[in-house]
Order: sequence, then structure tokens, then C-alpha cells
Amino acid sequence: MNTHLFIKAASESGPSPVIPKPAEIVVGLIAFSILFMLLRTKAVPRFEKAYSERTNAIQGGLERAEVAQREAEIALQKYTVQLTEARGEAQKIREDARAQGAVIIEDLRAKAQEEAARITAAAVASIESERQQAINALRNEVGALATELASKIVGEALDDQVRQSRIVDRFLTDLEKSN
Repeated sequence: MNTHLFIKAASESGPSPVIPKPAEIVVGLIAFSILFMLLRTKAVPRFEKAYSERTNAIQGGLERAEVAQREAEIALQKYTVQLTEARGEAQKIREDARAQGAVIIEDLRAKAQEEAARITAAAVASIESERQQAINALRNEVGALATELASKIVGEALDDQVRQSRIVDRFLTDLEKSN
């Protein structure tokens, strides 16, 4: 019941605050139409232009990105090929260096053997020369001793040099034959 009384009281008090007056509706429609026309002629083309520019920029950016990506892939392939070539070349250089090192070592070894052979030959020649000198010195000394001994045994002086040499040579020859 209370609700009936409230509706009845509201209708008796005057016009409704929810329903607008016809003049307000007309002014509202005119204002809305002007606002709609302004937005349609001024704002919407600007929005569409900005949207179109942004779309073009994005598409251009995507195209540039695709081009850059293709270029990067090509550069990566070139880099990979160059890296492979460089690795192969480095391996070849290492192998060449090893081969050259082996040749150098063999050459040095041959030179060292030649030098050792030369030194050995020189030492043998020196030893042989010293041996000959020692033999000659011993022969002279043994000859002098033998002559002196023979003079004491025979009791005669053996001063003749030619005779002394013959006696010493005969003595040494007999001595060598007995050994």
C-alpha cells in the first residue's frame, strides 16, 4: 500500500524529473548532431590517418625486420663458411708446421751426426799422429838404449850412425817378429 501512495503523490506533485521536457530533447538532439558532425569531419579522419600511418609504419617495420633477418641469415651463412675455411686453413698450417719441424729436426740430427763423425775422425787422426810420434820417440830411445847396451856388451864403441841405425832396425824387426 505504501507504494501506491508514493506513486500517486509523485504524479500529483508535477512533472516527472526522469522524463525530459520536449525543448530539452530538441536542444540535446541538435547538440548531439553538431558534435557528431564535428567528430565525423574533424576527429575521425585524423584518427583514420593516424591509424593508417601507424599501420604503414608497422608494416614497413615488419618488412625491414624481415629484410634485416634475411641479411643476418646470409651473413651467418657467410660467417659459418669463413669459419669453416679458417679452421681448415689453421689445420693445414699446423700440419705444415709439424712437417717443417720434422724436416728441421731431421736436418739438425744429420748435421749433428756429420759433426760427430768429423770430430771422431779428427780425434782418430790426432790419436794416430800421437801414436806415430810416440812410436818414433820410443824407437829412438830404445835404439839409443840398445846401442849403449850393445856397446857395453861388445866392448866396442858403436859411434857410426849408419851402423847404429841398421842394428836398431834389425833389433826392432826381430823384436816385432817375436811378438
